[in-house]
Amino acid sequence: MRFAEYSPCVTTRRRDPPVPPDSARRPHDVEDFVLHTDIPTRGEIEALAALTDDWCVSIYTPTESDAADPDRNRIAFWDQVRQALGQVTDAAARTALEEEFDVHIDDAEFWRYQSRTLVALATPTRIRTFRVPNELNASVTVGDRFYLKRLLRAVTFPQSAFVLALAEGSVRLVEITADKPAYTVRIPGLPANAAAHAGKSSLGDRAPKRRVQGEEGRKMRARQYARAIDTELRDFLAGRHVPLILAATEPIDALFRSVNSYDGLLAESIPGNPEHASDQELAERSRAVLDRHYAAQLSELIELLDRRRSEGRAATDISDLARSATAGAVDTLLVDIDASVPGTVSADGAVTFAEPEPVDAPGILDEISRRVLLTGGRVLAVRAEDLPGETQIAGILRYAA
Repeated sequence: MRFAEYSPCVTTRRRDPPVPPDSARRPHDVEDFVLHTDIPTRGEIEALAALTDDWCVSIYTPTESDAADPDRNRIAFWDQVRQALGQVTDAAARTALEEEFDVHIDDAEFWRYQSRTLVALATPTRIRTFRVPNELNASVTVGDRFYLKRLLRAVTFPQSAFVLALAEGSVRLVEITADKPAYTVRIPGLPANAAAHAGKSSLGDRAPKRRVQGEEGRKMRARQYARAIDTELRDFLAGRHVPLILAATEPIDALFRSVNSYDGLLAESIPGNPEHASDQELAERSRAVLDRHYAAQLSELIELLDRRRSEGRAATDISDLARSATAGAVDTLLVDIDASVPGTVSADGAVTFAEPEPVDAPGILDEISRRVLLTGGRVLAVRAEDLPGETQIAGILRYAA
């Protein structure tokens, strides 16, 4: 039974969610209709996975970004908070949790800026919130660890990237984030254009005697221009794991690819002269490129899974994956974001299946995912149709079982 159907047996203090005074309500403007996101990093996910407590509350609240009526989101969240508090039988812990949630419920500014789903993860001593652009189902879980499987969806295929809009006459780096307006990032050292970098009025200028001229000279100067751009981007992109999409025409597209040093450059480019496209137009076209890139990645993983299965280095059985995850043997895990398997996993990886309970709690699939994360593996939260056959979970192993 889902929480929408569950009435807690423990009575909690009932009150309506606080409403801010009129002075706290500001007229909405263009910014109010932008989705605001806080997507966790890999390090934050691992820290959340490692945390255990007697009372870990995980709340997923579908939200709307229309700031004209922020109380709709606030009320939905408060209803879920009451459901969660109804399961906390320790009075001191319940009071502490209520105080943690009240900080956010009473914050009018917080509710003005939302995305598509609000994720709140709380213990009696701390609350963490993430506003994610993914449309995730409403849920409330209370247990000794956080329910993270759905949150992983936001980091499995992130809709963020950089677009390098490159032409002989100009260059700009555009940052694309999930549902926020695209904008040009200022990189002070980027050359203004190819001719200026070459110290000429145009690339068609004649070179000094005995220097390369004509089309060969133009190509050489364009390559130098591309190399200078790569050099300036290198420091900015260092340590990032964000896709870089090239928006360019030939031959500058191929020239830049020949000197590029960033591993995250995608194979597919945005065609056409980027000088004729706004940042937002590039963002819209880049999202289609990202979708195809992630679909190809997933298809390659499924093919690799099939190959590894014949080598004894893949598994789809829940019990086998629980043992492998506990031993740190899982390299990549694919898990159905909506599936739930009640039960527990012991310290040595043994699985105990259980009957569904009237309340949600992190189950076996969630615990397997958590153990893969904590042993350095990669976890992809996918839809059921993305998994092979009728499996709920599948893993590629680091070595044969």
